[in-house]
Amino acid sequence: MLKTLDIVIPIYNENGCIDELLKRLLNLREDLSKENLDTRFIFVNDGSTDNSLQMLEGYAEKYKCVKIINFSRNFGHEIAVIAGLDNSTGDYTAIIDADLQDPPELIKDMYKKIQEGYQVAYGKRLKRKDENAFKKVTAYLFYRLLNKLCDIKLPTDTGNFRLITADVRNAITKVREHKRFIRGIAVWVGFKSVPVYYDREGRFAGETHYPLSAMLKLALAAIFEMSTAPITLIWWLASILFIAFLAFLIAGQHIISAIMFVGFIQVIATAIVGLYSGRIYEETRNRPLYIIDKITNNN
Repeated sequence: MLKTLDIVIPIYNENGCIDELLKRLLNLREDLSKENLDTRFIFVNDGSTDNSLQMLEGYAEKYKCVKIINFSRNFGHEIAVIAGLDNSTGDYTAIIDADLQDPPELIKDMYKKIQEGYQVAYGKRLKRKDENAFKKVTAYLFYRLLNKLCDIKLPTDTGNFRLITADVRNAITKVREHKRFIRGIAVWVGFKSVPVYYDREGRFAGETHYPLSAMLKLALAAIFEMSTAPITLIWWLASILFIAFLAFLIAGQHIISAIMFVGFIQVIATAIVGLYSGRIYEETRNRPLYIIDKITNNN
């Protein structure tokens, strides 16, 4: 029986990668057809300002398996992925970025794992090429710190690159937070998972869309979405600070320093509570996650 696979690809100013990406995706589609798998591509154009959309529309005219969801503006990478999942109807759905750092060909290996009874097959990086030491170290520390803060354990050295069953996809799309960390949500929903190991390449073309500022935003989204540990940390800091303050008071020394430290902790505590409150406010407005301008090849 013929099964269907949708591959979700968020796009933001990727005109240097699109031709090579489509070449490899179409080759993968032909290869997977031998497995009785009909593969379709869902491109989500997240407000690109280059000619990425026009390039995709050219492929969509030629190949009906190319579907394009065009946002009314830029809503962000994670939201683009969710839009792709919302519009996926396949028996299986894969998520991959357009920069070819994650090899499309690995999706075939992921599919084999799914056939063994797993419901999620995710890419796990062994090496990260063309990344400076700072990014490698911060990525390493980030995942390990996040696992210390969260109640669930996230697999280290992974991204959104994965293949999931329809049941997993439907579970993920039920989570509608505006600030989201998809790789965390994919673990939170559960299901039987397995890693597929690979060496991550450098970008095929162009510059990264995840500079330090974007990585920090993603890190904050991960921590504040997946954990309440920062609030617990405030309580512990306040307790330690109170004991230290009493010690300074009894010793009759450094009272001014202690008071200044109290003020510092108060500012940090207010900032953390403010971030949580801001997220609550954003969710209560109940705005849509994204707005679609048009859909091409919506079949």
